[in-house]
Amino acid sequence: MKEFFKYVLATIVGFLAISLIGIFLMFIVFGAIIASTDKEITVTDQSMLVIDLSKSIVDRAPNDPFEDLELPGIFSSIKTIGLDEISESLKKAANDDRIKGVYLKLSVTNGGFASVEEIRNDLIAFKDSCDKPIYAVADQMILDQKGYYVATVADKIVLHPEVFLDFRGLSSELMFYKNALEKLGVEMQIIRGPNNKFKSAVEPYMLDKMSEANREQRLVYMNSLWNHMLKGISETRNISVEKLNELADEAQTYKKAQNMVENGLVDAAKYRDEVLDDMREITGIEGTDGIPVVSVKDYAKVPVKGQSKKYSRNKVAVIYASGEIGTAVSADEGINGDKLGKEIRKVRQDSSYKAIVLRVNSPGGAVFDSETIWREVKLAAEEKTLVVSFGDVAASGGYYISCPADKIVASPNTITGSIGIFGQIPNFGELMNDKLGITTDEVGTNEHSNFVSLMRPMTPYEKQRMTNYISIGYDNFLSHVADGRGMTKEDVDNIGQGRVWSGENAKEIGLIDEFGGLEDAIKLAVEMEGLEDYRTVSLPALSSPFEEMFKLGGNVKAHILKSELGEKYRYYEHLKKASERNGIYVRMPYDIYLN
Repeated sequence: MKEFFKYVLATIVGFLAISLIGIFLMFIVFGAIIASTDKEITVTDQSMLVIDLSKSIVDRAPNDPFEDLELPGIFSSIKTIGLDEISESLKKAANDDRIKGVYLKLSVTNGGFASVEEIRNDLIAFKDSCDKPIYAVADQMILDQKGYYVATVADKIVLHPEVFLDFRGLSSELMFYKNALEKLGVEMQIIRGPNNKFKSAVEPYMLDKMSEANREQRLVYMNSLWNHMLKGISETRNISVEKLNELADEAQTYKKAQNMVENGLVDAAKYRDEVLDDMREITGIEGTDGIPVVSVKDYAKVPVKGQSKKYSRNKVAVIYASGEIGTAVSADEGINGDKLGKEIRKVRQDSSYKAIVLRVNSPGGAVFDSETIWREVKLAAEEKTLVVSFGDVAASGGYYISCPADKIVASPNTITGSIGIFGQIPNFGELMNDKLGITTDEVGTNEHSNFVSLMRPMTPYEKQRMTNYISIGYDNFLSHVADGRGMTKEDVDNIGQGRVWSGENAKEIGLIDEFGGLEDAIKLAVEMEGLEDYRTVSLPALSSPFEEMFKLGGNVKAHILKSELGEKYRYYEHLKKASERNGIYVRMPYDIYLN
């Protein structure tokens, strides 16, 4: 008995010790958050504005209070940089005498082609509006092609002597799971819309290599993206497109920085101390003193004397729709049909809003949520000027919700189209029965009470019903696009069938109206509405740092998982939702997708 009490006491003491340590860490975290929130940002004279392209590029930077915390195993947030922060900072820096130039920090770029296009265009606008230099440096082993494309507008591109430029053209390598699933005893039952041969999202579960249709569409849009990049590089670096292709054919990967200098791709190979000397020369700092720097994240929040906009009663709503439709990761990420629809409806019914710009950056998602949003966009476009701005990708469901707009603006290298629909239902019967020895049986009140089961193949009746449903869904998609774009359903079907296009291709076939970024879309909406003065309001409102902090308790698991899994977090969400759907009274083990 004595030993028993000893162990019980040790357990209690251990529990109390762990609890005290947990509370102590919690106070440290909250204290750090409060300190960072209250921190006053100052910009000193002779500063450089730093744009760190190694961070994850997003349309709108979140108010993440944990982003700057470094507590391994607890908080290791994905570091983000917002296109809104970059655009705002460059506009201010052009006329701020304290900022002497822009420092582009280069590495592997965590953003899509359209995002880097917007950054590049913002840098060009900065150069056109002032005589301040842009100094681009890569000192982290690899400089990728997207980062290099942005850097080519700089006055000087510098590589560390041991850094290599990964310049080799674009490629697409896919992974196929069909054979692995067969070995596991899992059958993916796929139904695509009529003639949706280009709808390739389901091919990894159906085939063991790319279909010819998928290979064709990928080559077309990749060539479009690549040729657009080469044209831009050629203009700023004064190297012919032919020469650039020759260099790419050789693959510059793993070549020394000095080789890049010799072939004209970059200007110099320098160590960090030499880079610092260059920056002192730019800022006018003498000796070995440090160079004051300010990040776009901080600088975007700093008021600059004489640059504040006048208040206007006329509001332009900039509504962000970012992420997969129907999969809301958090309050600020992912697209929930009801929530976004409500946001659009509120703006439509508010007379102080004169125009709407819907920023879409989505690969698609669930049909139900897409239809919900489409309806609200259509109603809003009937009452107010509504312009859609495409980000990196606005495909399938992303295009579905956009087609009622008055105008669609996209980058030449936006990925869009994918007008198509599919459904997929896994059959785990063989895995459960033959591999694991788990059998199932069923009983129901009616002939089709167990309509579509995860534990057996679909019956001919079930397959026919689902095929009809998918066909109706595709026809509905064609009708929406035809009505919104002033085309016939036949014309839309010819460019649809699930096919993906670049923005450049999309303009040629009538899926978009103009090239440009978010700022261009806002200017177009203002011009169409005839506004002389206006102010923009970004919606949905982001959670404040303190709101995020008090939501920590419920979101800590998701926060850690998302930090570890990155973009793959959405697959975890899918599995989680699938497991939650399978109930006693209602069984809906399937989704219809616009991906």
